[in-house]
Amino acid sequence: MRIVSLCPSNTELLYYAGLGKQLVGVDNYSDWPVEVKRLPQLGPDLSIDMDKTASLKPDMIYASLSVPGMEKNIEELEKRRLPYTIVRNPETLSEVGTALKEICEGIGNPDRGELLEKAYLEHLEQYRQQSSGIQHRPAVYWEWWPKPVFTPGARNWLTELTELAGGVNVFAGEDTASVQTTWEEAAGRMPDTALFAWVGVDPEKVTKKAIMQRPRAELLETMNWHIVEEALFCRPSPRLLAGLAKAAHLLHPDRFPVPDGDEDAFLFRI
Repeated sequence: MRIVSLCPSNTELLYYAGLGKQLVGVDNYSDWPVEVKRLPQLGPDLSIDMDKTASLKPDMIYASLSVPGMEKNIEELEKRRLPYTIVRNPETLSEVGTALKEICEGIGNPDRGELLEKAYLEHLEQYRQQSSGIQHRPAVYWEWWPKPVFTPGARNWLTELTELAGGVNVFAGEDTASVQTTWEEAAGRMPDTALFAWVGVDPEKVTKKAIMQRPRAELLETMNWHIVEEALFCRPSPRLLAGLAKAAHLLHPDRFPVPDGDEDAFLFRI
């Protein structure tokens, strides 16, 4: 098969499903594994070059609604009658495993899908058990966009990831996937820890200087705060396991060791 992926999370799911060698084109933001950068790039995920996409003669295009605005890509695929499928838009960590299984089922390899989903869920369960006995759970503020401020709510995998890491998302009471708020409101919820992962922003641009430019930046002095890789926290793919390992260590370094970098690769061994 000749496969095209239109967003980073799809690209990562396809590699985990064993379809990396069939990829012939990806969006500009797909960057893992490193070899994917050698493939033809089709533009930003919200502005895909459909002429270039069609020229690759794909047998299947993997689209997604995980990023607001992707609907226009699907409309254009329909208009051009290009073959496509829409990958599940997960809200929970377990639904990421389901998306992986469904991709395997779609290529006629349900057995591999079952194995991968099982291994993924077992990894989550290990963290659930390890964190179950934690008494002090730090209050955590996540920021994935600064202007205006957006943070995950109850129906987002980062709230679950925070719980497995032994913390509590300060916006967990908001019954939505993403909450628009203000920095003052976030700080007013008295987080112990703030984690900054700006979606789609070059990691080199998410700096201490950039974060401290906000009004009332002195509120950061009341909490521990860290700049973390958005690729490990903001994409619905199994790489969230690496993010979980990092978050758990940041919140409870005495209980969770420094991540060894293998959490996002172990599924390849199946």
